[in-house]
Amino acid sequence: MNNRDSENFAAAALLDMPRLAKRLVALSVDVSLCVLSVWLALCLRLEHWVRLEPVHGWAMLSAVLLALPLFMRFGLYRAIFRYAGWNAMVSLVQAMALYSLFYAMLFTVISVPGIPRTIGVIQPMLLMVFVGSSRVLARYWLGGLYRSVLHRKELPGVLIYGAGAAGRQLAAALARGTEHRLLGFLDDDKQLHGNSLDGRTVYPPAALPELIPELGVTDLLLALPSITHQHRLQVLESLRHLPVHVRTMPGMSDLAAGRVSLNDVRELEIEDLLGREPVTPDASLLLRLVHDKVVLITGAGGSIGSELCRQIAACRPHTLLLVENSEFALYQIHHELTALVGSQTDPLDVEEGDVDAPMAVTLVPLLASVQDEERMAQIMQTWRPHAVYHAAAYKHVPLVEHNPAQGLRNNVWGTLVCARSAQAAGVSHFVLISTDKAVRPTNIMGASKRMAELVLQALAAEPGVTTFSMVRFGNVLGSSGSVVPLFRQQIKDGGPITLTHPDITRYFMTIPEAAQLVIQAGAMAQGGDVFVLDMGQPVRIMDLAQRMVELSGLQVKTALNPTGDIEIQTTGLRPGEKLYEELLIGDNPQPTQHPRILRAREEFQPWREFQQTLHALDSALAAQDIPTARALLQRCVQGYQPTGEVVDWVHISAVRDAERSITRLQR
Repeated sequence: MNNRDSENFAAAALLDMPRLAKRLVALSVDVSLCVLSVWLALCLRLEHWVRLEPVHGWAMLSAVLLALPLFMRFGLYRAIFRYAGWNAMVSLVQAMALYSLFYAMLFTVISVPGIPRTIGVIQPMLLMVFVGSSRVLARYWLGGLYRSVLHRKELPGVLIYGAGAAGRQLAAALARGTEHRLLGFLDDDKQLHGNSLDGRTVYPPAALPELIPELGVTDLLLALPSITHQHRLQVLESLRHLPVHVRTMPGMSDLAAGRVSLNDVRELEIEDLLGREPVTPDASLLLRLVHDKVVLITGAGGSIGSELCRQIAACRPHTLLLVENSEFALYQIHHELTALVGSQTDPLDVEEGDVDAPMAVTLVPLLASVQDEERMAQIMQTWRPHAVYHAAAYKHVPLVEHNPAQGLRNNVWGTLVCARSAQAAGVSHFVLISTDKAVRPTNIMGASKRMAELVLQALAAEPGVTTFSMVRFGNVLGSSGSVVPLFRQQIKDGGPITLTHPDITRYFMTIPEAAQLVIQAGAMAQGGDVFVLDMGQPVRIMDLAQRMVELSGLQVKTALNPTGDIEIQTTGLRPGEKLYEELLIGDNPQPTQHPRILRAREEFQPWREFQQTLHALDSALAAQDIPTARALLQRCVQGYQPTGEVVDWVHISAVRDAERSITRLQR
């Protein structure tokens, strides 16, 4: 510890004393200054270093008995460090003026045997200098530090859960910052309890309820990058009912890279609450269909499509074709991938067999609608991709329910157009990104995705070189319309949190995990396969909302807790929305070589029969006859049960216009 640190430590120790102890220290200092000023006055008067005699004690005792009551009377001990400014100096001068008068009267006018009369004049002047200097020194030494201590006491009080390497790195980052006040550590290791780490005590987690009011804890930072998801879930469950804001830090990969800072501390995501261990991807499956091959992705700018682009680009395909209907979304993913894979190669500049061509992935951004048969055929014939990942779809349940014709045409006929174009171009593998909402659907979106699956199953049964497969999974975190960012924003705004039903449940999976599994599932396809991803246990959305509130350090406002912070309101199920989702139509899933991917072979109509259904559905949509279209879907899609009346905006408007016309004719 250097001198500067020693001074700061001593000053901080003094400031942490109780008020009475601080006043006793100040009194002791003033007593010492009274004695010192008498001795120095004697030395100056007699012009040699004086050895104190018992008679000199009267001068010292008188100085103490006169000075201290006057200093108290003029308030010099009320605020020793904060107000050592002009007002304090005025009070000091007034006190010293009276002191000088009394002291001079005693030792100069009246006189005391053995004490020179001039002491009554010299000593008050010296004491004035000494006491004034002590106050200025206290202000200089302690003033800034005192204000700093006051400021730090107003900062959020933080405990770090985890006293390992990650916790120490985080503590060092907190010490360098000025936005938090580190109070100590929590750790499960009993051997560390009560010990000091970097000057901070390590407490047992069980003591947290008592530490929160005692230390003023407002935030808890999890520094547990290497524990299992199940263990993390147990820790979070033990914290959720406590009034602290819980956040976490990155995983071991970032820690090992030395990139941990306060900027990396993040809010808890739903994946932290799932309690499900990620499975390491099978490299051979990841590379089988994409490495050094031409790969096409439709819906490349969407949530799943863009992540497929990232994952596949990392596998180094020869050419990556990005098909997207939204110009802005295409620009964004193309710009991101260009930075990701290095220098972009213009596909028109590379001749076949050119060994000197750059090794970067060739990125080709293509504006196109999957319903445009001519455009998709041109793209397929020009590049003849080895694999196609069809992620383009309308997927927002209420929007598709209100716009069923466009939802069906994009999801069903868009899939048919892409599949036929792929067949004609000799594509080896065609993989459809499907959804759990396709299983016994209650909405147009789910029925349309099941129809898209039936398209591929029917085509797969026909002779051809293309292997068709589909991958079915639930909600992905961070996708457009996800409840997690919505809930977080509602909590930030002070509530209320809105959800459609208290008992609604959903499966959840991270986007990167889902994209990796899609690529691996497609590599195992044999033709007509319906792959189902293991999504773990479904999550009750009400429980999710409550956890997010409580782990933000807030309380849910209920009838039993009317003083809570955030209210949760239910708005009712939206058109076509289900309480829970399923992943299998049948009950015969077969395992695959990947532990998180199952294969289901489900019933479908032969292509000739299915074509007739498509023609009838096409005619109904062309006539804007949505009731007939829904009836056709019910006959074709197993388990489809619409939950309400037709809510298509165009159909409703047309019916109202027709009713008005009939009414006018009747008049």
